[in-house]
Amino acid sequence: KKQAEKAVHQKKEQSKTKCRKARRRHINLVAEFNRRQRKNIWLETHIWHAKRFHMVKKWGYCLGNSPTEKSYRACYRAMTKHCLLQDLSYYCCLELKGKENELLKQLARICSTDTGLTFQEAGCLSGRFEGSLYLYRADRYPEDMLGPVTFIWKPRDGSENRQLWIWVHPALKQDILRELKAIFQCTEPEEMCITEPVTTSVQEEKQVEVVTSLGNKRKKEDKEGEKAVPVKKIIGDGTRDPFQSYSWVSQTTGTSISDRSMEILRYRLIGPLSHSVLTETLKAASVQTV
Repeated sequence: KKQAEKAVHQKKEQSKTKCRKARRRHINLVAEFNRRQRKNIWLETHIWHAKRFHMVKKWGYCLGNSPTEKSYRACYRAMTKHCLLQDLSYYCCLELKGKENELLKQLARICSTDTGLTFQEAGCLSGRFEGSLYLYRADRYPEDMLGPVTFIWKPRDGSENRQLWIWVHPALKQDILRELKAIFQCTEPEEMCITEPVTTSVQEEKQVEVVTSLGNKRKKEDKEGEKAVPVKKIIGDGTRDPFQSYSWVSQTTGTSISDRSMEILRYRLIGPLSHSVLTETLKAASVQTV
């Protein structure tokens, strides 16, 4: 009797699970992927890495740690003879906008020429090259080092206003962002990051319930019908709460700081054929002036 009751109970539980075809529908995959990204954000290349790497959860992201196969020799061969691509999108991007003189004046307080090049280096200031340096707390060099960063200036467009992107490691982002807001006196949030909460599986089923009938295509019970396309909801990045401010402005200096993490993808190409790969991949767009 117990075995019979157990068998009936198991059958009821199994009947609730959807078939593989239903689970692999696009709308169900998006809902499932969003649910699994609530605590640790996925990169754009997550699916590719998840099939080939052991994944680890660090700094609010899900990153590939080590390959599942013996690919060290292949990677080394690609670095020395061909081209190797790395996804560095988990690095955080901080955007600064303001007058060039004001930016250089305040940024000089958190770096020093004794450690190498600074934000004022001619090649980097023109926007032709990427620079790297070590940041310190304001007027505290050589003590209280924050960490290494890389930066890129947007090329000049004839105006005194400039745009600067600073790339920092996610473990250093909060400290460096706090120091930048302090030296530029950016306290007022410019805009709020408002994102829709990710719907649960039950809500998703109610919203996009599928009606199946013999000889007819599946249709979604919404306003758009068959033309409805599910959209992936953005739930923030791994180093920022989705309901926090992501842009701040200073009324005294006129400088604004924006958190562009997970908005700008970053890839690193290593190897002698890196430039050849870029020239074959990227094509110049035709600029039309009205």
